[in-house]
Amino acid sequence: MNGFLLEYNSTITSSIEFLAAVTGLLFYNKYKQTAAKYFIWFLVYLSVCDFLASYVHYIKNGGFLSFLEDTVFIRNFWWSTLYWKIGAILFFSFYYYGILINRRFKRIVKYSSCCFLAFSIIYILFNWDDYFVQFFPIISILGAVIIFLCTAFYFFEILSSEKILTFYKSINFYISAAIFIWWLIITPLVFYDIYNSHYDWNFIFLKWQIYLFANIVMYLTFTFALIFCKPEAAKQ
Repeated sequence: MNGFLLEYNSTITSSIEFLAAVTGLLFYNKYKQTAAKYFIWFLVYLSVCDFLASYVHYIKNGGFLSFLEDTVFIRNFWWSTLYWKIGAILFFSFYYYGILINRRFKRIVKYSSCCFLAFSIIYILFNWDDYFVQFFPIISILGAVIIFLCTAFYFFEILSSEKILTFYKSINFYISAAIFIWWLIITPLVFYDIYNSHYDWNFIFLKWQIYLFANIVMYLTFTFALIFCKPEAAKQ
């Protein structure tokens, strides 16, 4: 199992991510008049960014990016922090700001995301060297808080309206459930990232297993929702 993860972990993750993005494009016309079209663009964005993150494989062993071997770009922590740990949070803040109805909830999401962005920029600037060699647990945790806020507000609105009768037809419900569960599973792992730097392979393989399982569940949920759900009118 460990050898399988070592060789195919990234390939499997990229494949299911790509599957969700392609499914979104195939069903784009179905959602182009709804807020879900932004989510489809986001899936494409993730696939592109994840592909770009693989640049590190072409640095060592005489790869065409070998000129980066003695630079801070030899690792992709900086890129993953930028496009996922910050970029994904900002997208979901924008997305839920659009689909939420309650004005107070919308304001909380708006100002929370602005504070998150400002804090992330300042924190990175004050820890500039570490930005290229590690992830920042505080950014991951605050990002998770934003996700939990967004999904909690959405679920509260569902429970408080007639939508509860047809929630299983809504793509927004499956998006919310998937990202809530993903962040709930993954967030605790940030407290143990120190073991990566000590080459504790038992922890590393366990972490890969958890990430792989969480990613498979999340992206297959997105794929299922894009295929079977009915479009909803955009609230923006």
